[in-house]
Amino acid sequence: MKQKAYNVIAILFGLLLMNGGLNKFFNYVPVPEGLPEALVKDNLALIEIEWLMPLIGFAEVLGGLLIFFPKTRALGALVVFPVMVGILLTHIFVAPEGLVIALIIWAILLWIIFENRSKYLNLLK
Repeated sequence: MKQKAYNVIAILFGLLLMNGGLNKFFNYVPVPEGLPEALVKDNLALIEIEWLMPLIGFAEVLGGLLIFFPKTRALGALVVFPVMVGILLTHIFVAPEGLVIALIIWAILLWIIFENRSKYLNLLK
């Protein structure tokens, strides 16, 4: 039962990442009204660097796809880790109203990393 729950949550996490990544390319999710000024300013700065948002979007889509499949899930977690660091820091320092959701998503990522710890240990040998 635990393995089924883990797989379902990992797949949902992968879908969430893919949605966020694809939105960076196709802009199909409307920007909410009333975002904090600092968050808007930070996003505009990221957009100003023309190659950065596509890179982040690519990492999210690739990581999400890799997380779908148990065999590549550990690699997917490594691909999205830097993006997740950015999400967490943004919600700590710029937009704390979304911190609870960011922490839940981080808990899922850490669970994926924990479940694949034997694969990472081989990298350290």
